[in-house]
Amino acid sequence: MAKRIVIFNHKGGVSKTTSIYNIGWMLSKNNNVLVVDADPQCNLSSLMLGDKFDQYYLDDKTKEDNIKDGVQVAFTGKPSPIQAVNCFSPIRSPSLYLLAGHANLSEYDAALTFAQTGNNAIATLQNLPGAFSELIKLTEEKYNIDYTLIDLNPGLSAINQNLFLSSHSFIIPTNPDPFSIMAIDTLKSVLPKWVLWKKNSLSLFADSAYPLLEGEPKFLGTLIQRFNIRNGRAAKPYRDNIEQIKETIKGEFFEAITQVKMTLNTEQYTQEFIDSGYCLDEIPDFQGLLPKSYQAGVPVFELTDHELHEVGTVLDGMKIRRDTFKVKFQSLTDKLVELLSYV
Repeated sequence: MAKRIVIFNHKGGVSKTTSIYNIGWMLSKNNNVLVVDADPQCNLSSLMLGDKFDQYYLDDKTKEDNIKDGVQVAFTGKPSPIQAVNCFSPIRSPSLYLLAGHANLSEYDAALTFAQTGNNAIATLQNLPGAFSELIKLTEEKYNIDYTLIDLNPGLSAINQNLFLSSHSFIIPTNPDPFSIMAIDTLKSVLPKWVLWKKNSLSLFADSAYPLLEGEPKFLGTLIQRFNIRNGRAAKPYRDNIEQIKETIKGEFFEAITQVKMTLNTEQYTQEFIDSGYCLDEIPDFQGLLPKSYQAGVPVFELTDHELHEVGTVLDGMKIRRDTFKVKFQSLTDKLVELLSYV
């Protein structure tokens, strides 16, 4: 069975989509990996599809191969079961599969809200809460997936709640500013409420065609991203916020999610990881590598020397930064694989 990771923060601008793209690509070097775009902005689909993005949603062969159309039969009450959709894979990462997003996915939010708060009063809605999980499960089985990464939009919608609870584990992406600290304070209240809703609702949907995924998502850690480096470490304006994020995570946030069994056993987190504030890594801004990554259609660490399109000392500097990010994301995925072995 595939291990599902949702990368979620209701605060925007924390590089969650870029993280899923990079982590998914690195994991796919040794595994079959599914990335799920559940954000109506479809940024993950755009990253993966590149120049093929518009055509994907216009071509009769592919335009229904997306998350919205994949669950349409459940949300429109059609008498046919959910089926796996076809996924796109990049040429340079054939073990990475995209379950594409859809700009109108939010249309299903009202019905899902009603289904999840109506205590199963209307029988026709009982299949909705498990629909997204069923679509992902069938797609995982179709492609023999080892790991699934789910991208959500920044918000606290019913769809986000549903997909968060349809995962085995979660990562909180942040960036070093006061708003990220405020967002963590919100999540320490919201996420336990979501889990308690699920615990109280499992029996209500036990007889539906698409039951809820059992168990609580387990906390794998945080990512701290999008800051500038000076003299080998985060520039001074960011350092205080980085430390405050770590203190908040390993303090009140961790205590709150522990009470609803959203953490691994204490011994399964190393002491070094605990002391770091459960920070999987600090990932600075990609700077000049990012536009070259977009142009080549690969993560920054996959850029060839030729694709850097520079010479001399500029090329040398970019190669060093590229290789540094490669080491970072390899180390990050190694940590995730280890933690996921306990989930």
